[in-house]
Amino acid sequence: MIDFDNLINPIDISIPLQFNGPQPNAYGVEPASSRPCEAGEMVGDTRRGGSINFEHYTFIPHCNGTHTECVGHITHERISVRDCLTDVIIPAVLVSVELELAGGGDESYIEFDSHDLLITRASIEAKLEALTYVRATDTDALIVRTLPNDDSKLTREYGGIIPPFFSTEAMEYIVRSGFKHLLVDMPSIDRIFDGGKLSNHRIFWNVEPGSFETNTDTRINSTITELIYVPNEVADGEYLLNLQIAPFASDASPSRPILFRLN
Repeated sequence: MIDFDNLINPIDISIPLQFNGPQPNAYGVEPASSRPCEAGEMVGDTRRGGSINFEHYTFIPHCNGTHTECVGHITHERISVRDCLTDVIIPAVLVSVELELAGGGDESYIEFDSHDLLITRASIEAKLEALTYVRATDTDALIVRTLPNDDSKLTREYGGIIPPFFSTEAMEYIVRSGFKHLLVDMPSIDRIFDGGKLSNHRIFWNVEPGSFETNTDTRINSTITELIYVPNEVADGEYLLNLQIAPFASDASPSRPILFRLN
């Protein structure tokens, strides 16, 4: 149940994209930038004598901030996230998970280093059980906050470090549980440098290993949202999620996930 006070106090878990300023960055790509447009005698900057601010923006949704992607991220066919994301208000559950060293337990990943940190099936399952979370629909979203958690995630650069990623068992568990949308505070659900396998993406969308084609069982309306930030004061538990995207006809779009508390 949601009441009016919760509706007027939404929780934004996106990372604001500060063009030409501090911002997260994955894969060492060019940072998001902006510059005033010039058209004839018109200058798109009021500080330079223009009548309006009129800017050209350059960014890479997958690398420069909070973004939502669809199966078109890994297919030859150009599939649009705007067409895939059909849910407007989504039942969601937020869990905070401790990380585990890869190779130190029963969970695996196709390719890893002994220093890599994993989000495991056991950690997710334990948190959901502690919340006594009961699946009620096939539209649910799982939001994963990794620990430790602090606001350095708002501007973290992931070029020189391998951020946490999901174990194979964790991704299979998420799909088997029926979660349709997955939101995470890392730049990728896979190991950031994995030789292009993207095995977790393929598991989540049900695309064959190594394939660039969908099939009859592909989860075409499921989405992955990466590079979110959930402040510590937002408690684990159940919420309603409004997953807002720009109307881009592309495999990914900058996004603004909004949470509403439930009573």
